[in-house]
Amino acid sequence: MPTVHVRVTAADTGEALPVRLRLVRTDGRECVPLGYYADFPTQRHEDVGGRVRVGHERWYYIDGSCEIPLPGGEPLRLQVAAGPDYQPRDEMLTLGTGQLTLRLVLHRRWNHRSAGWMALDLRCHDITPHLALLEAAAEGLDVVQLLARRISFLSQDGHTYDIIPHLAAFSGQHPLLSRPQSQVYVNTLNEHPVLGRLALLHAHRPIFPLVFGEDAGDDWSLGDWCDQCHRKGGLTVWVDAFEATTLAGLRGGDALLSALLGQLDAIEVSAQPRHTPLMPWVYHLWNAGVLLPLIGTSAKESNRQVLGQVRTYAYAPDGDWVAAIKTRQCCVSDGPLLRLQQDGDRICAWTEPREEHAVVELVADGEVIARGAGQATAAVPAASWVAARLGGHRVGHTAPIPLRAEFSRRESAAAYLRPLIERTREWIVSHGRFSQPQRRQALLDRVAAALARLEQPPSFTSPTPTG
Repeated sequence: MPTVHVRVTAADTGEALPVRLRLVRTDGRECVPLGYYADFPTQRHEDVGGRVRVGHERWYYIDGSCEIPLPGGEPLRLQVAAGPDYQPRDEMLTLGTGQLTLRLVLHRRWNHRSAGWMALDLRCHDITPHLALLEAAAEGLDVVQLLARRISFLSQDGHTYDIIPHLAAFSGQHPLLSRPQSQVYVNTLNEHPVLGRLALLHAHRPIFPLVFGEDAGDDWSLGDWCDQCHRKGGLTVWVDAFEATTLAGLRGGDALLSALLGQLDAIEVSAQPRHTPLMPWVYHLWNAGVLLPLIGTSAKESNRQVLGQVRTYAYAPDGDWVAAIKTRQCCVSDGPLLRLQQDGDRICAWTEPREEHAVVELVADGEVIARGAGQATAAVPAASWVAARLGGHRVGHTAPIPLRAEFSRRESAAAYLRPLIERTREWIVSHGRFSQPQRRQALLDRVAAALARLEQPPSFTSPTPTG
């Protein structure tokens, strides 16, 4: 079978374009680029990167060109994707006998960068940094955050060891690797098995301990992590928000205290399956006046997950995506950018690029007030906040726009959140293991402060409109 040189270019620039590629023969056998094997592991932590299995389909990442053994005179199914900005190709083709080159062109549907937006995947694991950079370029991502975390590794010697992949590559506020339009950073995922998990991004140094609780005791708090991360402009993100922990059944823990006390910057929406629906709890938090934005992540940790499958779009013409998130100039999406704008007495939402089949909904104080195909508009509601989301089974949500200082549903929201805080207090008193009594008291003081915050009228600052 002859080896064919395949090259993919962007129609608007003529330059080589990194892509995710699939070529399949009529009998279902995949044609694999040289340097890859047809089969590959798909479990967590196993040789992650460079290829991905989507359903039953195996895809391979290439840096704009590759060599593939391909049959001539036989129909082949070609699939090529390069992120939401480009029109994907899915077609049948037949190479001529003796044909040794295949030239492919992808056309842009939209250019998020020229409009001032950045596409980010703010949490993935276990993939090597160089393959993360390749996948980022092929999926149209400007920034990828590769997070070091503790995992348990079963060695062939029969022992299980705790390891922290990629911690030595920590890069914090500076890219570890970069190429035109894509960068990879290495930061950390910090966690307590009961009190919560935080992604500490754009930190000036690794923030230790990465893990506390269990045998290490509970003489720490998530608030300590937040304070250290913020000392030099870091970004704190609540991971697995409102998921009940397996050890104690806490649905908020210290992470919820941090949110109420103003120590968190964002809440993660990931591609990972959840036990507890996220957005009803987020709406309670927003109705209580805590208008934290949402950020999107793939949480990729195996070759069954596409990098950027769920992503963050941040409006950052100057490249400062951290500031854009902190000022709620961002949205979460599994594909198109979701725009939201207040124009006089009207609220408008739409997708970029336009997707007429996408259901766009406007949500005010947790209730849907308008719905449309590809876009939605409504009069400015008599509500405390408004946001846009994608309907159906899509993942897409903007940050909330505050409309007035009075949060009419604050008391009902507090009634939902207060029991979560009280259960955290019960855990501290009954189950927490503190070697220093003052650390127990410090955590109880945080509980008291969070409960008091629920009774206070909220304050907020309005972000600058993105236009």
